[in-house]
Amino acid sequence: MPRKARTESIADAHAAPGGAAAVDRALTLLSAFRSGDSVLGLVELAQRTQLYKSTALRLLASLEHARLVQKLGDGRYALGAEVARLHGVYAASFSLDQVVLPVLRELVAATGESAAYHVRQGEARLCLYRVDSPHPIRDHIRAGDVLPADRGTGARILIAFGACGIRAGSQKDRQLYAKIREQGYYTAVGDRLAEVAGISAPVFKADGTLAGALTLTMPANRYTERHVKPVLEAARRLAGQV
Repeated sequence: MPRKARTESIADAHAAPGGAAAVDRALTLLSAFRSGDSVLGLVELAQRTQLYKSTALRLLASLEHARLVQKLGDGRYALGAEVARLHGVYAASFSLDQVVLPVLRELVAATGESAAYHVRQGEARLCLYRVDSPHPIRDHIRAGDVLPADRGTGARILIAFGACGIRAGSQKDRQLYAKIREQGYYTAVGDRLAEVAGISAPVFKADGTLAGALTLTMPANRYTERHVKPVLEAARRLAGQV
């Protein structure tokens, strides 16, 4: 009988519903490679995935056969050529709206409020995507609208997590942006328009740099802290995909 793991592996703790355990475990070995990692040894791979070394070794053999990893002469492992091929296929077929819009629609369905995705554009910010609330009373921003770079919860997120966030503005501003970075989101009523409330969270690229801001807006009288959690969850879903 196979021995039971002393501690639950990352794959077992986050198993795909209805999925195959061996596939989940193999995929955690691939995801163990992080930005800046060129090669990893068996011990480190086992530690990062919380798999037994013997289990990791068998899975790595399958990944090596599929050219998803390559074993180097010194016994360490690097990502294989098949990863590069798949990335090329993905990049050629990638369309940002196919990634962002479904997440915005689900956020609107969950909250009943308007959701948007903003990016920095020069000295302003651009509403790149927008899905409206089903309520007749809402703010009327459209995809393609250019908005202030220094007002609104989306703008605050782009400043706080952008390249100039640490040294932005006055001491009061710097304290605000430090607080935003610490809590990982920002909420405000009347920051851009007096009767509009917003909740925004950062969306990060795969390398950890800021890609944009995910924002939920609503009339001030409909604002609720309950919407913070779905906004953060939506931003996490987009992380690494934009």
